[in-house]
Amino acid sequence: MSGLLALLDDVAGIAKVAAASVDDVAAQALKAGSKAAGAVIDDAAVTPKYLQGFAPARELPIVWRIARGSIKNKLLFLLPAALLLSSFAPWLIAPLLMLGGAYLCFEGAEKIDHALFPGEDHAAHHVFPEDEDGDPTHLEEKKAAGAIKTDFILSAEIMTIALAAIPTGNIWMQAAVLAMVGIGITVAVYGAVALIVKADDVGLYLAQNARTGAIKGLGRGIVRFMPWFMKALTIVGTAAMLWVGGAIIIHGLAEMAWHWPEHVVHDFQHIAQHYVPTALSGFGGWLAKTVVEATLGLICGLLLLPIVAKIIAPLISRFTGKSAH
Repeated sequence: MSGLLALLDDVAGIAKVAAASVDDVAAQALKAGSKAAGAVIDDAAVTPKYLQGFAPARELPIVWRIARGSIKNKLLFLLPAALLLSSFAPWLIAPLLMLGGAYLCFEGAEKIDHALFPGEDHAAHHVFPEDEDGDPTHLEEKKAAGAIKTDFILSAEIMTIALAAIPTGNIWMQAAVLAMVGIGITVAVYGAVALIVKADDVGLYLAQNARTGAIKGLGRGIVRFMPWFMKALTIVGTAAMLWVGGAIIIHGLAEMAWHWPEHVVHDFQHIAQHYVPTALSGFGGWLAKTVVEATLGLICGLLLLPIVAKIIAPLISRFTGKSAH
């Protein structure tokens, strides 16, 4: 009997440890995922553009197809690569993180460049070239493949940012956190994408088939609201990319003993906290810090635009045999 009680006590102890580990994994996954906010919002803002031109009946299957590709990107390719990196070349994480931050800054600056100068020929890549044969099946495959490739880049940023936020030591803990981040972000992003792309269809259905005037009005409101929502999502995504990218680069430079950008951020943060009411000092400091980081991110992105146009894009074209536009 005493042996059974001892066994039950051991099982209870193991269960407590397991529960604590699960809580720890969830907490670290939430923290790591929040660090990747810029890339996540960008992912949600970019993906609906791949669904333009398709029949409504094909939208959700395409979203599901892209989501499956995203999960494969994260769990089969990026997660093992991240664990190998953490185990055998941890010194590479910071440079790769800065590279991802620079990419976010470039993407944000490019979006602003497109918005301000829409008629110009831009250095940036188009997500996919125009399909000329008009075959819907081929077009669907082409756009889905393009979306999955773009997702791979964004997922690499997300996983690298998440990896940098996870304490080193236990590889199984790192694997569990990265897997939770990858799955959670994929579900959140593509669940949101599915809601976004079907919202106007739902609104149109309500406007045409609802029995009451109030519900019909709600449907018409949804239809009118969604284009504005997509524009707002693009703006928020651009701002988030510049903010997160700038913050990553500033932190990376500080680790390389270049502290002046970090000092600039802290100076503006302290000034804002000093001049706003005490009750708002925390928010004021955060807002000032965010604006300065986003501004430095924008400067970095603008500096990268001509480099991409004159050097990187031609090199890509030369090695792939495809135009960068």
